[in-house]
Amino acid sequence: MISRIRDLLARAERPATGRRAADELRLAAAALMVEAARMDGEFGAEERETVLDLLERRFELTPGEAEELLDMAVAAAMRSTQLFAFTQAVKNGYDAEERIAMIEMLWEVAYADGELHDYEANLLRRVAGLIHVPDPVSGAARKRVLARMGRGD
Repeated sequence: MISRIRDLLARAERPATGRRAADELRLAAAALMVEAARMDGEFGAEERETVLDLLERRFELTPGEAEELLDMAVAAAMRSTQLFAFTQAVKNGYDAEERIAMIEMLWEVAYADGELHDYEANLLRRVAGLIHVPDPVSGAARKRVLARMGRGD
């Protein structure tokens, strides 16, 4: 799987289909999580562990595969100057329920270090709009995450 994702980075100019589209979608989702994690200026251990856990659970990856995907997502996020490519892949590749699940994962990453930074909240608002998740639905996803964390913010 990881070698397929590396190949997709090398062949980014061709339209994605089949397995390559699934790998591209995984990379886009992971890159959005990386963006959420580093939005407050740090990509700390708590955030990294949260992202790895989400990647393993969401995409049924081994810990090693999740690490490799995270490394590629960090590289992709560092190279990118905008969210559009990542959000377009998610918007076009996921149905409505999966996009809501993506927002929920992003809230988990944003709260992983114990606090929500204004930049993180702003990013989540922008991403939700770009992937067509309405504000009330994103707010409900946030509340579910806080409830799982035992917080009532």
